[in-house]
Amino acid sequence: MSLGGPLSYDGLPPATGAWRSGDPVGERRLLQVGDVTLESGFVMPGVTVAYQTWGTLRPDGTNAVYVCHALTGDSHVVGPAGPGHMTAGWWDGLVGPGAPIDTDEWFVVCANVLGGCQGTTGPASEAPDGKPWGSRFPIVTVPDMVQVERLTTDALGIDSWAMMLGPSLGGMRVLEWMVAHPDRVRAGLVLGTTAAVTADEIGTHATQIAAIEADPKFRGGDYYDAEPGDGPHAGMGVARRIAHLTYRTEGELDLRFGRSPQGQEDPWQGGRFAVESYLDHHADKLARRFDANTYVALTRAMSLFDLGHGRGSTVEALGRIESPLTVVGIDSDRLFPLRLQEDLVAAVPGAGPMRVVHSPYGHDGFLVEKDQVGRIVRDALAEVPVPS
Repeated sequence: MSLGGPLSYDGLPPATGAWRSGDPVGERRLLQVGDVTLESGFVMPGVTVAYQTWGTLRPDGTNAVYVCHALTGDSHVVGPAGPGHMTAGWWDGLVGPGAPIDTDEWFVVCANVLGGCQGTTGPASEAPDGKPWGSRFPIVTVPDMVQVERLTTDALGIDSWAMMLGPSLGGMRVLEWMVAHPDRVRAGLVLGTTAAVTADEIGTHATQIAAIEADPKFRGGDYYDAEPGDGPHAGMGVARRIAHLTYRTEGELDLRFGRSPQGQEDPWQGGRFAVESYLDHHADKLARRFDANTYVALTRAMSLFDLGHGRGSTVEALGRIESPLTVVGIDSDRLFPLRLQEDLVAAVPGAGPMRVVHSPYGHDGFLVEKDQVGRIVRDALAEVPVPS
């Protein structure tokens, strides 16, 4: 069993930070959506989906909003840490009474993606033989994730989403939804994302995956019976450090840390710089709430993502989007720079002028700049088409 309460740094991290059967359920709900045939042809048996909801669905079902989480997010969009939830909501302040997504008006849903580690079927879940999937877990793609989200939508009795929105990997899924299921999304909003992952991003992803797979304690993906402290924490920690540097900016890190040592440590005597301590903290934090196999699976899914795959071209695929789409970029984002959002606006007929979040925090601006993001989301929801 993994930790069930607020994140603690006492003791060694477990082999995996995944939510496991038998852990406190918390605010998540578990839904069975049956067998799912993946793009690879692999049939994933008995898929479970972990999701959360806020607000009340109208009898006509027209006020449903779906939030798509990013790489290391999950269904816990808002709410405190507690039993079943090791951290507070990743987008706290965005959803709730009077919030930009006002739950007095909207019914909000967020589900952990296929391949995730917080309740939805993923590498840490039990396979039919009762053992974790581990190294046997298949390659999953963004369309696979969307297929599971569609099955979840059907099970919840929702005909169409008034809006789907999400940052980064979440935005990729919004785009896939709007192309694959155009009649089920009345409006979309994507933030800091792309319609096709670039060579630079694939290279960054590959480096992170290599770091995890090179850790001897990864054991090819079969480490779930390891004792606390004996999981692939070193490899995932390196991956997280690399990723975190792409989430922030050179200027922000230099202004914040400069060349300062960490406390009384002396870098010339083997001590750390303050920025090293910062990265160490984020590496350790992730080890206690996430799973290395999930990190690999979802990162690979992002590298594979190209909305135009099997659809002629990316531009042709984007041209099929007919519903209104709000495209949001972050001016300092070096992971998914503004030019990628500009490409979306140029290719999508229903895209309005691009909205830009001004931030020194890079890609993480979608988490940090809640006031700016909230205003944009509120504006977009005000323009959601009323169903005929």
